[in-house]
Amino acid sequence: MIHRGLIGLLVVLATLGATSTRAFAAGGPDCTRPFTLALHDHGLLYSQDTNAGIDKDFADELSRRSGCDIRVSLMSRARIWKLIESGALDFSLSGITNDERDGYAQFAWYFSDKFYLLVRKDAGIRHLSDFEHNDQFQLGVIRSFRYSQSANELVDTLAAANRISQAGGLEPLYQALMRGTIQGMIIEPFDYPALDEKRIRDITTIIEFNDAAVPHGLIMSKRALSPQEREKWRALVEEMRVDGTVRRIFRKYFKPELADSMVDFSVPR
Repeated sequence: MIHRGLIGLLVVLATLGATSTRAFAAGGPDCTRPFTLALHDHGLLYSQDTNAGIDKDFADELSRRSGCDIRVSLMSRARIWKLIESGALDFSLSGITNDERDGYAQFAWYFSDKFYLLVRKDAGIRHLSDFEHNDQFQLGVIRSFRYSQSANELVDTLAAANRISQAGGLEPLYQALMRGTIQGMIIEPFDYPALDEKRIRDITTIIEFNDAAVPHGLIMSKRALSPQEREKWRALVEEMRVDGTVRRIFRKYFKPELADSMVDFSVPR
């Protein structure tokens, strides 16, 4: 009986060992060291309160498929970008690029979405220009966040006029909006449930930026990962898109129509 138990244990250990080296042996990512990946608390992407969200599911699947030890932590978005740039952090998720970030990060795209301006109804804002041209209006943003082209232009214009209030996450911005300290903030579909939970929807309206959907992806540090290894991780993410895994994750959190609109897009090269 002890002999059979020992054999069973050895079989399990052998299976685990095969799993951990599967990706490397098959030409996948090199799993000979542990990797670090940081999530940020942001609506349906990840909630610290529930330890659940799209990016948490995505990170779990990356770990399972690669066979690598991926150590997940929670950080502010501002800190994430700094550590990605320095090479002290390997990965993060749901990132968008710009010229500066392209210098120190590479991206593996897995969804695309639009940004919206959420404004207080009592501010009388009906168009984007109403916000920009009334110097009494303050816009709230998350520190280190960038958005779509028109949204970025609005943020930059207001920042130059000292009309931006920065916060580390969504919760302080919701509170400021409820108090009237700010008159607007920029949101994504991931933020919709919070509008109902916090009864913000009753006092706000949504204005759409006339921009195309913006690709979001796995952020890979160029200092931490070689070009060859980044390409292996990119291929793994593409595999998740092609076989429907990304779609299944998004449909867990959104209605099928919205989920499909976010995952069906042309991947930038």
